[in-house]
Amino acid sequence: MNSRLSIAAVSAVSLVALLGGTTVATAQESDPAPKSCDGVRLTGELPAPAPGQAVSGQITIGADCEPERVSVQHGPASARSARTATAAGSTTKAATTAATAAGHQLRGWNEMYDCCNIRMTGLYSASSWDTANGRITTGGTTATQEWNREPWDAGWSLTSQNAKDDCVTDCAEVNSEAHADFAYQGVFDPTGDWYGNTHHSYVQLTADGTASCRFDVELRHTFVGWNWRYGCE
Repeated sequence: MNSRLSIAAVSAVSLVALLGGTTVATAQESDPAPKSCDGVRLTGELPAPAPGQAVSGQITIGADCEPERVSVQHGPASARSARTATAAGSTTKAATTAATAAGHQLRGWNEMYDCCNIRMTGLYSASSWDTANGRITTGGTTATQEWNREPWDAGWSLTSQNAKDDCVTDCAEVNSEAHADFAYQGVFDPTGDWYGNTHHSYVQLTADGTASCRFDVELRHTFVGWNWRYGCE
């Protein structure tokens, strides 16, 4: 297998690709250079940070299509996911007001970027919950999605999405999950059959006010330099 990817190939694919995974296959070769790495899956799990703090992780596809994990980062919250979720246009005013009034809040992001730092696809979550007497009185998570389009009405598109909470009132805990499938058809693949990203986000809210976040992304194909970024605040 030729593991060296040409600069030209990297540039050509940079605008459309996604990041790779915990399980990585061999590079898919074409003539004269590999077009991309075969399907990959990445996974990350984070404890929810203290109020006003953020925790995040990143994995980059390195040489030979191997994932390179960046250590988990901690720091002050930036409200970046809150802004992104609002920009997606699917967070209603009522949901935003409810989240602001809740005793506990958590926002998460699950994003794929190419080697030119262009975000391809993203899945975002906004959780809120109130607690009393060792129970979650009300709680739940709202999911939103974003994707990159090309100027000529091409690029990435959302093909399916779903989200659910296993309990919303008088709960010992609330387990929420969200999923989003994205497809690409454009200048780098006019057929629409080569690239595809599937994002998964899982949040657990507890009655003591703590929470945890878990993220997965599955990529039909990826390329060296693409990176996956995930976190919560």
